[in-house]
Amino acid sequence: MLNEPMNRRVRAGTVVLAVLMCVSSVTLLAGTAAERLGESAAVLKEVMDAPDQGIPEDLLKSAYCVVIVPGVKQVALGIGGKYGRGFAVCRNSAGATWGPPAAVRMEGGSFGFQIGVSETDVVMLVMDQRGMNRILSSKFTLGGAAEVAAGPVGRSTTAQTDATMRAKILSYSRSRGAFAGVALTGATLRQDLDENREMYSRQIENKAILKSGLKTPVGAEDLIALLNKYSRKET
Repeated sequence: MLNEPMNRRVRAGTVVLAVLMCVSSVTLLAGTAAERLGESAAVLKEVMDAPDQGIPEDLLKSAYCVVIVPGVKQVALGIGGKYGRGFAVCRNSAGATWGPPAAVRMEGGSFGFQIGVSETDVVMLVMDQRGMNRILSSKFTLGGAAEVAAGPVGRSTTAQTDATMRAKILSYSRSRGAFAGVALTGATLRQDLDENREMYSRQIENKAILKSGLKTPVGAEDLIALLNKYSRKET
């Protein structure tokens, strides 16, 4: 017979699974890929237009890829779960402009005394080739201070901060109007093949999209234009 500690772990795991299933079922019904692309563009514009509180443009110009997950749902009833759908966009082969978006899902659980439901916009900058390779994989879990760190905010920053020197991915979140760097250790990012099929009318993996010259899908025009506006590299 299971002892009490084991029983508690089993119950905790069951609750986490139930919460994640609840959150994901709501999110899966929440609009189309084109609508989520529009939400992602709106998040980027609002963040970058915030006086002295946005992502530093020099960091955005240095980023290999950007991941935006608008409206990540978080449900907590003692044990929490979060779930969101968004997009990864990487620079094209020339590096000066941005390529087509690939769909991603963010999932994760958290423990501790919690109660309630919240919604958070998440933005991540992928700062080197190794981080980009993780984004290109079908699934990976963010972890370790050297891999992911809370990103600095402001109009500009130097490349000498610990975060930009060591982290492969810089992460941010916006909730109730407040925007700040946030550690996302433990969150899982996976490719969203259903969303990719909706955008490109065929089964296609993220790696193929992000390293391709595919035409920008319907609904992504504003997001790509904003990325080019705020982070265009000098050629």
